[in-house]
Amino acid sequence: MSLNPIPFWFLRHGETDWNAQNLSQGNVDIPLNARGIEQAHAAAEQLKGRGIVSIIASPLSRAADTARIVGAALGLDVAFEEELREVSFGVQEGKPMAGWFDGWVAGDFTPEQAESFPVLRARAQRAVNRALLAPAPVLIVAHGALFRALRAEMGLEPNVRTRNAVPILCRPATPHWDLLEIA
Repeated sequence: MSLNPIPFWFLRHGETDWNAQNLSQGNVDIPLNARGIEQAHAAAEQLKGRGIVSIIASPLSRAADTARIVGAALGLDVAFEEELREVSFGVQEGKPMAGWFDGWVAGDFTPEQAESFPVLRARAQRAVNRALLAPAPVLIVAHGALFRALRAEMGLEPNVRTRNAVPILCRPATPHWDLLEIA
């Protein structure tokens, strides 16, 4: 299976305190910090006039709150997709990302009790394909590791950090998708 070739918008949630400290959050429900709330409002302004019709988000509060801020600015409700949750990093949650994360993305290492990168990749692909059944254009609000998995599905280098609350237009193309950040 692969991603449905339908353009969509992606937005990583605003900053959290753990992002600022470069700690792996995974499924721990860490809220937006004050900067993250400001980033979500700025992203909402950048997304006005882009024609977005549907917003689908991860249920974790950092993504859900980012999506609600954008939805309020665009006059849209937010739907939630459980499989857009961030990856479970198992025993690495709450710990620095240095020393193990690159091996996890490469598929060479999976922390104890964590999802492997290939498992995340399959889950992300399923979730986005379901989200793309909503009226288009769709905005997906989710997480950084999940977007790395999507990048792999798009034929792009996966191990690229996605900035907090920077809208990305994802467009299918050959041999890989085109990504356009709106900063």
